[in-house]
Amino acid sequence: MTQETPFLALVQKYLETDLPAAARHLETLTEEEVVEVLKALPSRLAARVVRQLQVSYAAALLQNAEADLFQEIARELDPAHAATIFMHLPTEVRERFVQHLPEKIKRQIQEQLAFPENSVGRLMNTHFVALRKNLTVREAVEKIRALAQKRFPASYAYVVDAEDHLLGVMNMRDLMLAAPEHTLESVMRRDLFTLHGFTDREEAASELSKRRFFAAPVVDSENRIVGIIKAEQLIQGAREEVIEDLQRMVGAGGDERAFSRMGYSLKKRLPWLHVNLATAFLAAGVVALFQDVIAKLTVLAVFLPVVAGQGGNAGAQSLAIVMRGLVMREIPRDRIRRLVLKEALLGTITGAITGAVTAVVAWLWQGNPWLGLVIGLGMVVNLFFAGLAGAAIPIVMRGLGLDPAQCSSIILTTVTDVVGFFAFLGFAVVFQAQLMPG
Repeated sequence: MTQETPFLALVQKYLETDLPAAARHLETLTEEEVVEVLKALPSRLAARVVRQLQVSYAAALLQNAEADLFQEIARELDPAHAATIFMHLPTEVRERFVQHLPEKIKRQIQEQLAFPENSVGRLMNTHFVALRKNLTVREAVEKIRALAQKRFPASYAYVVDAEDHLLGVMNMRDLMLAAPEHTLESVMRRDLFTLHGFTDREEAASELSKRRFFAAPVVDSENRIVGIIKAEQLIQGAREEVIEDLQRMVGAGGDERAFSRMGYSLKKRLPWLHVNLATAFLAAGVVALFQDVIAKLTVLAVFLPVVAGQGGNAGAQSLAIVMRGLVMREIPRDRIRRLVLKEALLGTITGAITGAVTAVVAWLWQGNPWLGLVIGLGMVVNLFFAGLAGAAIPIVMRGLGLDPAQCSSIILTTVTDVVGFFAFLGFAVVFQAQLMPG
């Protein structure tokens, strides 16, 4: 024990000095080793470590921990964070843990889980200052001083009636300048901005950004204040969602991290790699349909990756723009058709320009203008469908209730490869007589 105490003190010092870096190093250890570290730490420091970990990773750790450890950490976490981790636990683990939680924390977690997954209610902080409208300024200042000792945020004080209906807001400057005998109702600001608990977090982030607010109160359908949401929470949530979307687009798990366990990474990646393999065979099957003409004109094989590659790049550009539009809610329903046609037309124009350049290069390189014509026409057709598919795939997936980020890139690659190969080799068959050496 005497040997472990200095080591534990050193670990605590490291965690307190550079918590993000220490958390990253913890993720390189096995789950059993990290659980042992959390057990040895004071509960408040253990909770700070858990806040730094990716939610799914934190849940994977705590599901193998004892219920007492989860209870200690849950006491120190924000209810929103505790609820998010709780949702990532298997059902049987939730049932085992929930009975060990204090009633207050249990109730807060249940309230958080009543909100949709991507809503403001899931992210809000339930620690806020709400004061009755009939308090005097002097009484309010005394109460805020007392609350400040309990680590309650005090940038804003919200004014409510006896039923907790939100009436107004007071910032600290107004409170300090007001006459001590005035009631809060007489000096509060009534023109306050609120967010409903069911508001989508992307919409909330956009609203806070437009107003340049760093926080806003969250209310229920009867305008009762239930929490506050900070801009930094929304930004962090949006950043994580973008990163997850990028990973899903290429078939990696949205919650996979750089130091995730090998088995976990394989479980997330292999299924989509097999899907990609199946689509690759589909593209290979298209090439096989034209193997006779390729055998006669082997130069066609040289230009196959050029056509497919350009289609893939053009489609990825359309996909990225449309994905951004969906995330930022810039695409109303009545303009979807116009957007898809615009991307298809843009693909046709870029295909014509790049096809012309490629045609000239192929002509000069091989000395056959017909080869240039074939590859140019193939490029136009492929980039038209690349733009069309890049815009349509995420919109169709969203319409079907699926995640538009889930492997859109793999589906798009299949379309551009199949269409590109078929168009290029199809035109080669049409102009086969002109392509044959004289």
